[in-house]
Amino acid sequence: MDTYSILREFADSWMLLALFTFFGGVILWVFRPGSRKTYADTAEIPFRHETRPAAGRQVDKEA
Repeated sequence: MDTYSILREFADSWMLLALFTFFGGVILWVFRPGSRKTYADTAEIPFRHETRPAAGRQVDKEA
């Protein structure tokens, strides 16, 4: 067998299984019970400084 055929068979079988398992693991990690607080905090990042800019940054008034 040539290299292409060997790699093609590997990709069609074991790599597909490995990537599907990785995808399932990521989904389980994201929707685990303790992650709600972490993602809620991350979702609030754009709204933390609604009345003033973040500390340490200077806002250009000309724009």
